[in-house]
Amino acid sequence: MHEQGIALASQAADALRALALDEAAKERILHDPLLGAFARRVASRYTAGRTIDAVLETVRGIHLRGHAASAEYMGESCRDPALADAEAGVFLDLIEALDAARLPCSISFDLSHVGSLVSPQQGFANARRIAAAAAKTDREVMISMEGSDRADDIYAIYARLHTEAGLANVGITVPARLHRTARDLPRLLQYPGRIRLVKGAFAEPREVALHRDDPELAQRYRDHARLLIDSGHQCSIATHDRSIQRDLTDYLAGAGARCGQVEFESLMGLGTDRIDDLRRRGFQTREYAVFGEEYFLYVLNRIAEEPVRLFQAVIDLLAPGHAGTGPA
Repeated sequence: MHEQGIALASQAADALRALALDEAAKERILHDPLLGAFARRVASRYTAGRTIDAVLETVRGIHLRGHAASAEYMGESCRDPALADAEAGVFLDLIEALDAARLPCSISFDLSHVGSLVSPQQGFANARRIAAAAAKTDREVMISMEGSDRADDIYAIYARLHTEAGLANVGITVPARLHRTARDLPRLLQYPGRIRLVKGAFAEPREVALHRDDPELAQRYRDHARLLIDSGHQCSIATHDRSIQRDLTDYLAGAGARCGQVEFESLMGLGTDRIDDLRRRGFQTREYAVFGEEYFLYVLNRIAEEPVRLFQAVIDLLAPGHAGTGPA
């Protein structure tokens, strides 16, 4: 029965990841009055709310707990050029609000949210607008990774932001699951931007990436993380895996000066006790907060990472008094 449960949980996770990429389903659910209300209730555990004001309040709380913060206005796969430009404008508004509040906080975004699917040039232009605005106050910008079919364009735009625009404040997210990452990391280390190492949440074919349940993934993550640590490059260890965190904190204990370039990153609503403990032990830490209406892909991938969260979603759905405390 235990083996059957593990198999079913893995199938459920795969189904959730596939659903997360179904753009038609996203539109139906988010814009249906009844389904949308239920979805927002589940999402409230993992998101900081709908507005810039809401995420500012969350960022203040993150700082009070002693962590650095990163904020993302959720969205992806925008194919309307005018909308992509408008969405980039929201990031500019976010930067302006953070500057006015004097809140140190990095900015994260998907390139497909700001036009890379319309054209790589539009994605580059809007990413440059965002990064240039952030650079005025030495604010870091992090480009998120999307599906492997978009990786070449993402890495190419990232390189252009450094080589053509000279924006050293731009970092990149790299998934350990992808087989190509062993080849990509040495090239990405040539640029000064922070490298955020994640396991990788998207549904991918086996010839492209390890399955999330593959026991090799944890060791591959450790190997890539040690390469980053040894390089002395700015990097974020973005995982909630306790075993990996424990092994890498042990490794950092002997890293000397290189330790100062490394931070541990956690997502809002996940692993709060772990990141608080890492901070108490003297490690640099960051918590990642998301806001906006386009939470569909983000929340489904968070649940899929640990299918037991399906039970939490049911509790949040049926007993709203137990839901996350973030504003909806």
